[in-house]
Amino acid sequence: MLHSLELAPFVDELPLPQRAVPVAPHTLRIAMREIHAKVHRDVPPTRMWSYGPTALAPLIEARSGQPLSVEWVNSLPQHHFLPIDYTLHGCGRDLPEVRAVVHMHGASVPTKDDGYPDNWYVPGKSYTCHYPFKQEPAMLWYHDHAMGLNRLNIYAGLLGMTLLRDEHEDALHLPSGKYEIPLTLYDRNFTADGQLLYPVSDDPESPWVSEFAGDAILINGKIRPYLNVEPRLYRFRILNGANSRFFALSLTDKQTFHQIGSDQGLLSAPVPLTNLNLAPAERADLVIDFSHAAGQHLHLVNGAFDVLQFRVGGKSGQEERAVSLPATLRPVARTPESAAIRTRTITLDEQLDKAGNSMLMVLNRKRWMEPVTEQPRLNSTEIWEFVNLTEDTHPIHLHLVRFQVLDRRVFDVFAYRNGKGLRYLAPVAEPEPNELGWKDTVQCPAGMITRIVTRFEGYTWKYLYHCHILEHESNDMMRPFEVIA
Repeated sequence: MLHSLELAPFVDELPLPQRAVPVAPHTLRIAMREIHAKVHRDVPPTRMWSYGPTALAPLIEARSGQPLSVEWVNSLPQHHFLPIDYTLHGCGRDLPEVRAVVHMHGASVPTKDDGYPDNWYVPGKSYTCHYPFKQEPAMLWYHDHAMGLNRLNIYAGLLGMTLLRDEHEDALHLPSGKYEIPLTLYDRNFTADGQLLYPVSDDPESPWVSEFAGDAILINGKIRPYLNVEPRLYRFRILNGANSRFFALSLTDKQTFHQIGSDQGLLSAPVPLTNLNLAPAERADLVIDFSHAAGQHLHLVNGAFDVLQFRVGGKSGQEERAVSLPATLRPVARTPESAAIRTRTITLDEQLDKAGNSMLMVLNRKRWMEPVTEQPRLNSTEIWEFVNLTEDTHPIHLHLVRFQVLDRRVFDVFAYRNGKGLRYLAPVAEPEPNELGWKDTVQCPAGMITRIVTRFEGYTWKYLYHCHILEHESNDMMRPFEVIA
């Protein structure tokens, strides 16, 4: 296996995504294809899959209220190059090896355009999705969602970013153009000759693993790159696109930065931070001020390791005309609990074998193919409480809707499991200030009950909610819900 820490750091410049170019007004055509791309100066080209000609998928830019149509073309090979587990639901040997369907994560869309896991299509086929974008501006992302295969398809490289904007955000004069930098973070393992290596179990008939942390952390497709910046404010749109890794991000010497937005758009005001914990599928909109570091090198740090180097240029004398950070951003009215017409309790469960190895991950002790049990009414508001009976933090994502985090509370898992009722072990923990905006993915820590409140608006029919640790989702921590009229 390749050991990324033995590679020379900060020798590759950070790539930036190309903007997706319309083929007609409000129409894109994006093809999935196999490519070979270098992840580091000293590593041979890596075979991977992408939505574009490079490892970094095209950036889709759109406006709130302006519909967009995207033809997603499957131009992938007929055979997969990563280890398929044929025992997983939706992965039988009677199915084509390569299947794909695109989910625009965070978009409010009709079911037929949502990338439902069973609606996959094979190489040589395409499918056009229509995105109304009747929602506030946000940092969305698109990725594969084919039943049982998306953990491999995303690991192969099928993920990209979408930025949705509006006039209100324009008027804030946040850093833009070359001062707004998309950053997609994920981890990978590589063989010594630079090829993707996906971890497998000891059982060749069932190679699925419950989760993993890759050796190398990549940003925009490069291992430990550098970015030249000016001594001024920059806006960074950060996506955790990893299969199962959480990122613990900070700057050199724990310098302060500001979070101005989360999954579903701007916060009400900037939140000063020195650390940011980002789960798979979560997004963070950050502003970093480099004005006090002219001529220095700073680093974005994950845990104890530098993963991105900022090379700050010297002062040019124009910094006084640079943009400043607004004190207020966008009103975010909190949804009162009294607005909810019901509360649903959903357990997060794990089944272990005799050796203590994970065999199955489920929601409410039900698998994907079992009948729908959650049927919220259109335009109704509900509270969903996630009771985590496992030892993992699970990032739970709901399709179609945005929601707000209400609170978390530690409880006695042993008592709950043994029918002794719900016993709280600590007072209610309010969400952190950077969690007070609109979300579509929430971290549900082990041994805690996490509550969210959401309004089911937009469209009726079937959607899904699931853990966004992709290995959990594929076996079988994903359930349908149905919005009814």
